[in-house]
Amino acid sequence: MYIGSTDTRGLMHCLWEIIDNGVDEALGGFARSVEVTLHPDDSVEVYDDGRGIPTDKEPKTGLPGVEVVATKLHAGGKFGGGSYNASGGLHGVGLSVVNALSSRMDIDVDRSPAQQGLSFRRGVPGVFDGDGPKAAFEARSGLTRKGKRVAKGRSGTRIRFWPDRQIFTKDARFEIEGLLGRARQTAYIVPGLELVVRDLRGPELFEEKIRHDGGISEFADALSHGEPVTEVLRITGTDTFTETVPMLDEQGHMTPQDVERELTVDIAARWDTGYDTELRSFVNVIATPKGGTHVAGFEAALTKTFNDAMRATKALKVNDDDVIKDDILEGLTAIVTVRLAEPQFEGQTKEILGTPQVRSSVRKVVAAQLKDFLTSTKRAEKAQAKLLMEKVVGASKTRIAARQHKETQRRKNALESSTLPAKLHDCRSNDTDRTELFIVEGDSALGTAKYARNSEFQALLPIRGKILNVQKASVGDVLKNAECASIIQVVGAGSGRTFDLDAARYGRIIFMADADSDGAHIRTLLATLFFKYMPDLVTAGRVFSAVPPLHRIEISNPRKGQDKYVYTYSDDELQRKLAELKKKNIRWKDPVQRYKGLGEMDAEQLRETTMDPRRRTLRRLTVDDATQAADVFELLMGGEVAPRREFIVQSAYEVDVESLDA
Repeated sequence: MYIGSTDTRGLMHCLWEIIDNGVDEALGGFARSVEVTLHPDDSVEVYDDGRGIPTDKEPKTGLPGVEVVATKLHAGGKFGGGSYNASGGLHGVGLSVVNALSSRMDIDVDRSPAQQGLSFRRGVPGVFDGDGPKAAFEARSGLTRKGKRVAKGRSGTRIRFWPDRQIFTKDARFEIEGLLGRARQTAYIVPGLELVVRDLRGPELFEEKIRHDGGISEFADALSHGEPVTEVLRITGTDTFTETVPMLDEQGHMTPQDVERELTVDIAARWDTGYDTELRSFVNVIATPKGGTHVAGFEAALTKTFNDAMRATKALKVNDDDVIKDDILEGLTAIVTVRLAEPQFEGQTKEILGTPQVRSSVRKVVAAQLKDFLTSTKRAEKAQAKLLMEKVVGASKTRIAARQHKETQRRKNALESSTLPAKLHDCRSNDTDRTELFIVEGDSALGTAKYARNSEFQALLPIRGKILNVQKASVGDVLKNAECASIIQVVGAGSGRTFDLDAARYGRIIFMADADSDGAHIRTLLATLFFKYMPDLVTAGRVFSAVPPLHRIEISNPRKGQDKYVYTYSDDELQRKLAELKKKNIRWKDPVQRYKGLGEMDAEQLRETTMDPRRRTLRRLTVDDATQAADVFELLMGGEVAPRREFIVQSAYEVDVESLDA
């Protein structure tokens, strides 16, 4: 949950949890450098010259502060509001989670007068008798290691950890390229911070020092590759909002309280002549590759402000359509960064910012400053704004022209040919004697049926729930109904008086619905459609109903050659089969599975029980007396209510109440 996965991605997330703690110190103005060293023994070491994790005893627990932070959730400096105004995390679990996922972690804190440290094994504090995670270990609480003297005014934290290979996959490893990429990114976000990356795992020492004093303006320049339309536009500002958060009261109860938050917005944007969009977003120093409320606020401000400014400057004429977000984003390189205390993320992996109030705050800051730029009277800015608005108008006209061309082509194609519905999954064979069309109830059953069918001769057409009762409806209503029209079109033989049996595209039509009352209703509605509009298919014996099983018995210890699963198709058959198994002293697993729908089966089960011609059971719909059948359909499905009510009352005593699916 906290690191996303147990492969390389999760391992790198652990490393960045530790690095981000050092970067948070730099954000607060307490650190100038962060050093990361990859060792040949599968460990990684992170050092920052910040204030150092507190080593004093924490009053509530009586343990050193560094031990509390490394072993207790929500104990870091990001909680309580005392250490950071803005930091890379919300949950306060970074160090403690990495500690729990490490076979060994060593923490050494430089604080005057001397270096102090302690070690952990899978989150348990103690002492290792030697190097590496395989050394003998003795559990012991408190600071267990004292090092060299530390000069006054010097401080820092050194953390080295070995990932627990019982947790992480064997091929999970620290990737130098991913580390360097994110280190360069972080150096832009925190100007003046030096990040040093060392890799000691190869035959030669690799070391790179990264520092970018130009900040996100330099970042935007580096990411933009086309000819510039504008210089880098820097948008900065602050806003406040009220957030309701649960907090502990004096009685120890969680009560909602309103907290005043301050949001700092810093954005660098540049447009070039290209067509691609490069938008990077960050919360404090954490990259949010999937965006969030800060990106949503930025994009909303872009769209509204551009339209307002272009209307005001007559760049958009009265009859012109508004430009949309994609028109404005074309050729844009933007770095969107916000800083705030205790941001909410969607998931501990922090890929999406979720704090709702950030959206309106970012929109407010961006709208005000972007409007000033687009409507500026300064010569240089006015010329750039004009070029930019012309580019956006051009992108809008190109988009509208492309859409009109596509619509024209679509109308032309629709007139030239009547294509089959997109939702039909057709078969490859054209041999009517072999082909089968399954009319399937619902998308869940369709998904399984796609894998269960033989695509050589079995086609699938999904319908959404219960189709129109055609016995009551007019011909016009039937043809307007999407489901009925699709079925008639796919069968391909017309309907009513124009129906041509020889033109039918499939040899069998099979209704495949759930074995419950709703499924029975759907089969009845389909039977009504075929009997009224395609009766020759029914009288020719080409319409069937699939018979899915009601129960599945799982044999506990099947003998060689014996099926593991036994399917039954009625309650009576189930009782007979169970009695037979009991008589043969064959045990089964309780409870016996009762299928409520086709979607409960996997593809293999559906193929074996319902679709494979060698094993399935089909019920053929037959008509002995066409006139009498028509009368029954009119009675049960027609518009006259009184005869149907009389029929139901008279037949009520013949119903087996226990067999009702209710």
